Amino acid sequence: MAFGNGRFYEEFGNQGETLVLVHGLGGSTNTWYPQTQILKRDLKIVAYDLPGSGRTPVRDDVTIDSLVADLHEVVEQSGSGRVHLGGHSLGTIICQHYAARHPDKVASLALVGAFPEPPEPARKALKDRAAKVRAEGMASIADAIVTAGTSDDTKANNLVAASFVRESIMAQPAEGYARACEALSALTRADLSKWHGPALLLTGDQDRTSPPDTGSALAASIEGSEFRVLDGCGHWATIERAKQVNYALTLFYSRQRAAKAA
Repeated sequence: MAFGNGRFYEEFGNQGETLVLVHGLGGSTNTWYPQTQILKRDLKIVAYDLPGSGRTPVRDDVTIDSLVADLHEVVEQSGSGRVHLGGHSLGTIICQHYAARHPDKVASLALVGAFPEPPEPARKALKDRAAKVRAEGMASIADAIVTAGTSDDTKANNLVAASFVRESIMAQPAEGYARACEALSALTRADLSKWHGPALLLTGDQDRTSPPDTGSALAASIEGSEFRVLDGCGHWATIERAKQVNYALTLFYSRQRAAKAA
């Protein structure tokens, strides 16, 4: 299915409050597929592909402003007043900025592999990666992403998950991926001081993009947030540790329903 501008999206479930899921760099709606199959029992879920990712066409203007505007359009077209937001990696930064700019629209935040902004060394590495995929294609980085982005246990004992990550990277349009790298390299921290609500942050104990110390510090800056570290897990937690992520999210949303009913 497609919104305006050819944006690909999928809906799961048709009851309860709305949860909008935002994938990260090199991902697609399938990054969240294990979660949609469980959470759709109690929530209406909307997932979409970022510009130049998955099945959404490449676009010229990819910045934090355009990515937040895209999310706003998805939220508005969902027909819901307030929504829950779930993000992975780059998607967590988009969700953070959206909550900062539209605090009245966001009921809760679930951030997997979250970080506030790339550190300086990562900014240059992202620009270099953009140049590499433009020159050599996505195959030139796929194995390196699997190696750095997944845990030792995943690479040894969960090769289906490792294969998913490799295919997710290989399937990206090189130009779309490059522009997303450049947008990520320029992102800055969102000011969440005006947003108040439940937040859950999950990260892997072997996540090199969002190490536990980074996730813990971000959680400490969000009032009332909950932070958990997943054992034997890298950066692709929704795939590497799908069962544990599903369990944590199920509890997170069930507690909110219980609190609202009380």
